[in-house]
Amino acid sequence: MLHLMVDTHSLTESPLVAEEPSEPTPTASTCPQPPVPDPHFPVPDPLSIIEALLFASDVPLPPGRLAEIAGAKGLREIRDLVAELNQRYEQTNASFRIEEIAGGYQMLTLPLYHPYLAQLLRVRDEGRLSPAALETLAIIAYKQPILRADVESIRGVQCGEVINRLRELNLIKIVGRADDVGRPILYGTTKRFLEVFGLGSLDDLPNIEQLPPPPNPSPIPPAQPPADD
Repeated sequence: MLHLMVDTHSLTESPLVAEEPSEPTPTASTCPQPPVPDPHFPVPDPLSIIEALLFASDVPLPPGRLAEIAGAKGLREIRDLVAELNQRYEQTNASFRIEEIAGGYQMLTLPLYHPYLAQLLRVRDEGRLSPAALETLAIIAYKQPILRADVESIRGVQCGEVINRLRELNLIKIVGRADDVGRPILYGTTKRFLEVFGLGSLDDLPNIEQLPPPPNPSPIPPAQPPADD
């Protein structure tokens, strides 16, 4: 999320104070220049540059940005280079791959290594989504755009606090208003939702019919009649 910053000091500065000379307008000599190649090392090719960019980034990088920085010829070349890197990783049995997520590319570890990463990262319990939050998020993801009243109708409970929590986590957002009386708010998922769950787009959501049913709660044994004295 971007925040606009305002220099309040400049707004309250006394007009009697002499103005400082403004900074010179950047020219070709003052603008950032491309790094000068080190004669002791070979000039990196676009493949190595893309690998370095994705390795250093913790968010998906759009293919257009990768092409711009790496000097690639276009999006098709970026796709080919990513495929070449993934083929190399597979051949060397690497623990990660480059995945297309939320309109960009990102390095992700394979699911096989998640239990070990969980021990390293020790994700705090309060940072995890509760079952109620996951259920609400799933309803919004599959039914969006959707009204809060419809979410509550499906779940059978009030969802105001859960929806507010999901908005704080930037997993859902307001996407519009319905044409009903009062113009109620419609909710949908965010780009951050795609990043968190490793989805390229909403089309990658698993089919509802293919999802396993929730586990059945243990049956409550019938009450035993009181023993005769």
